[in-house]
Amino acid sequence: MNPDTGQQPWYRHPWVWLMIAFPAAAVIGGIVTIYLAVTTSDGLVVDDYYRYGKTINRVLARDRAAAERGLEARIALDAVNDRVVVQLKSRDADLPEALMLTFLHPTAQGHDQQVRFTRTGDDRYSGHFDELRHGDWYLQLEADDWRLFGRIRVPLESPAVLRPLARINQ
Repeated sequence: MNPDTGQQPWYRHPWVWLMIAFPAAAVIGGIVTIYLAVTTSDGLVVDDYYRYGKTINRVLARDRAAAERGLEARIALDAVNDRVVVQLKSRDADLPEALMLTFLHPTAQGHDQQVRFTRTGDDRYSGHFDELRHGDWYLQLEADDWRLFGRIRVPLESPAVLRPLARINQ
């Protein structure tokens, strides 16, 4: 470098670093985006959507069967003992011996859980569950040929009512 000309080396000019910073930020952002795309899973995407679509008619038939029987369930949570009590009402006197209740978290599939119930009385069922996160939950109560659906907010202050989906949408 010639001291007489008064020119600075290229790395001393701020405009050069500004021109380098924008493309460098784009490259780093692209690498982070590729890393996130490769390491995380899309929990909401169904792998075999065609087969899943064909089962919709069977699911709708289960909702209609519950509506025809006049089924309705009341769910009470005992958070202290981690116990769930279900009271099932029906126009038919024929109630199943076992039920399955699924707690579905709206956004975090990893928090979903299933509870198997045994009959404890004429129309009562009981089972144990793991601790639920505070917030909204979807509930699905099902037997072999019908299902009921509902929504709760934890902590639950009063019993929740589950109804057939066909009745909820009307």
